[in-house]
Amino acid sequence: MMSSFLISFTALFVALDIIGILPLFLSLTQMLGNEERKRIVNTSMGVALILAIVFTFAGRAIFHHLGISIPDFKIAGGLILLLISLADLLGGPDSHQRSSGSTGIVPLAVPLITGPAILTTLILQVDVNGYLITLASLILNYAIAWIVLKNGHQVARVLGKDGTVVLSKIAALLLVAISVSMIRSGVFELIDTLRARS
Repeated sequence: MMSSFLISFTALFVALDIIGILPLFLSLTQMLGNEERKRIVNTSMGVALILAIVFTFAGRAIFHHLGISIPDFKIAGGLILLLISLADLLGGPDSHQRSSGSTGIVPLAVPLITGPAILTTLILQVDVNGYLITLASLILNYAIAWIVLKNGHQVARVLGKDGTVVLSKIAALLLVAISVSMIRSGVFELIDTLRARS
């Protein structure tokens, strides 16, 4: 069980890439006071966690309604993760920014914290490790993210500008490997399904 938890935790940690989000968060909130920054962190993490939990339980029902199989989602999700991770590897912190609006919800909560990478990983982790381990991994990851963002300036000073970039690139590289594995697994499962039907 501990092994499954560590695998699930690592997959979600890499997909979340909170160190990669940190520079963008600091740039979005640099003109704000400490209290306003803390309010934004609390709001964004709350919205992101609720959305992630809802998707964890409702994701399969949504797939069933739309006629999407797990192999389909593995391939599509793997492609999305691959594109996101390649954008992170080849671009800078600005590659995360997709939208504008209320800083606490868009783009911080969605799609930076709870975005395609997290949603894809959640569905796949539930399929492999079950709800209990996946939710425990999710909550622990989001607790770490909350602490990092709440103490963003201190964390950035400790890591330094180069440190945040290096860690973000390493996480993106790991995400590339995970996405390729997802695509490969999805293709093989789809082939097995087609063979079983014929």
